[in-house]
Amino acid sequence: PGPAPRHAGCACQHAIAMTIQEQTLQITGNGFAMLGILSLPAAGAPVQHTAVLIVVGGAQYRVGSHRQFVRLARHLAAAGHPVLRFDLPGMGDSPGEPLPFEDSAPPIAASLDALQQASGRARAVLWGLCDGASASLLYMQATRDPRVAGLALFNPWVRSEAGLARARVKHYYRQRLLEPAFWRKLAGGGVGWQALRNLGNNLRTMRQTTAQTLTFQELMAQGWRALEGKIMLILSERDLTAQEFVEHAHTHPAWQQTLQHPGVRRHSLAGADHTGSSPADQQALNTLTQAWLADLPP
Repeated sequence: PGPAPRHAGCACQHAIAMTIQEQTLQITGNGFAMLGILSLPAAGAPVQHTAVLIVVGGAQYRVGSHRQFVRLARHLAAAGHPVLRFDLPGMGDSPGEPLPFEDSAPPIAASLDALQQASGRARAVLWGLCDGASASLLYMQATRDPRVAGLALFNPWVRSEAGLARARVKHYYRQRLLEPAFWRKLAGGGVGWQALRNLGNNLRTMRQTTAQTLTFQELMAQGWRALEGKIMLILSERDLTAQEFVEHAHTHPAWQQTLQHPGVRRHSLAGADHTGSSPADQQALNTLTQAWLADLPP
């Protein structure tokens, strides 16, 4: 036997790993091949009606930051949900050239095919972080795939120059202008003047680019509306990407009223960073996802 786990989190994960089964999947599509890891409940254990496909975003592979996707997959598998996490083309152990998240619909479709065949479950939810969440919305906009029963979206990516400038003005510069230390630096010839110049630049960017068409963000809104009422949105308190998303959803016409739909379940992780890196935040993500899955209609 190996060494004993060094802390409670490791012990918990070790115990979960002993109650599930995992296997590799070779996922093929039109001109690409990918590697996936399927996590299943232990042999003979009850299997829930909904599977989960984890859509990895950014320069990530199937493990995720601080083994986030491993922990999530095993937690949900121990609760009875088949879970597939996979490497997009050109990432991790999947060959080929990396794809922008806007073009990830074919790999997501192929992964859903593989998950359905391997698990025997006819429906699944997509769970995505950052541009993995954005890719999930774009997939629904492009396909309206009836197998997708819901979307779990953690800090979706809607980055644009105007959106970033708006988020900085509201969530950074407004706070700075209220700090006495800022004005002391300004009076003493410190860095305050540069901060004011940066604020001016951000205000100009907001005015110059607000009217531009934000194509992928508008398509995301269409994907959101395709599954309205079956979405869980999780936002980190200390994350600029999350703040950008809220600002965009509140100001862009394509997103009007989307967050207010009564069927959308929205959660805020107090003090959390972009990936929810602390053990407490990781556990909260796992628990929120499991509870949301349990509430989906059969």
